[in-house]
Amino acid sequence: MTVALPDFLSITTALAVFLSGRLVNQRVALLHRLNIPDPVTGGLLAALAVWAFYLTTGKALSFSLDGRDLLLVLFFTGVGLNVRLRDLRMAGRLLWILPLAMGVIIAMQNAVGFAAAMLFGYPAGAGVLFGSATLIGGHGTAVAWSPAVGRVTEMAGYSELAVAVATLGLIVAALMGGPVAGRLIARHDLKPGQPDAVSVVGLPDDRISQPITAPDLMRVLLILNVSVILGYVAHGLILEMGFKLPLFVPCLVVGVVLGNLRLALAPRAAPVTRTPTLALILDFALGTFLAMSLMSMQLWTLADVWLPILCVVAVQAALAMGFVVFGLFPLLGRSYDAAVLTAGVGGLAMGGTPTAIANMSTVTKHFGPAPLALVTLPLVSAIFMNILNAIVIQILVLP
Repeated sequence: MTVALPDFLSITTALAVFLSGRLVNQRVALLHRLNIPDPVTGGLLAALAVWAFYLTTGKALSFSLDGRDLLLVLFFTGVGLNVRLRDLRMAGRLLWILPLAMGVIIAMQNAVGFAAAMLFGYPAGAGVLFGSATLIGGHGTAVAWSPAVGRVTEMAGYSELAVAVATLGLIVAALMGGPVAGRLIARHDLKPGQPDAVSVVGLPDDRISQPITAPDLMRVLLILNVSVILGYVAHGLILEMGFKLPLFVPCLVVGVVLGNLRLALAPRAAPVTRTPTLALILDFALGTFLAMSLMSMQLWTLADVWLPILCVVAVQAALAMGFVVFGLFPLLGRSYDAAVLTAGVGGLAMGGTPTAIANMSTVTKHFGPAPLALVTLPLVSAIFMNILNAIVIQILVLP
């Protein structure tokens, strides 16, 4: 039996989960030192509570995720607004190193995935469900592509397998990125290159330099909403042309265009981008999205397939973190931004872009801002990684 919570109650629960995670992180020094994001702590505790409820009552709690999906669109639209054209010039080699790194990760994950599928007796075509379709792609890609895998392989339980791998990958991604980045920062005594820069996502509690007013909030929300509306229009046109892209991708691109047009046409207008107001809204959207994603996990679904999933995710996590620490971090110059990006790319590899940004945001709240890293990674990930991953999955799955 399933007890379904409607959208309003689901979002309300997510707010409580988010704040409970913050409270736990403040009181448990180890979690704070390890840079575990607040919604991750709260979401995992909530998932365990939902599991306990299922074990004692036999009833599964189901949360409506419509509001969660809107929060994701709002977040990526805000990321787009924060992108300035000069960022692309400043990013320099990041613009080719990060796509290259994502390509390497996608290749490694699918190689491991196909090996795991054969080792554990699954059809070869199911390898992407142990690889990039569920890990770097996250739950959205897993749900979108698992039916195609099921049709091609005629395998039963493809949807449950995909969601289970994505679930465990998300947990690992949320727990490993922050600690690794924090250790690199401490070991190399790294400092922010722009210590006085405005935070892009979230505001550190001890470094809020200016108040947020009601007109500021309304102005930013208006620009965000207009960008989302135009993003919906662009998404519809893209679908009519036969291309499949997540809604947040055109919304992000529209945000980039509108943000830069506003700066060019009205340079003296009240600022919207790179402001504490927008940073706070993005922190709320991302944190609530992650809280909803984690609290809605049905952990008991891992029971029937826990051994292959545990083995595969452990190998994938070791490879991903080995790659970002011993490959990507030195390639990026062992700088502070490089350390922050290890948290991001590590989280991206195992749990998708939102987990990556949550890891990076938590690290920067503790150690200082890294605006270029927080803008460049989601931009490259949303546009390049989603397209490349979709192409690779289609080649590997469809005849």
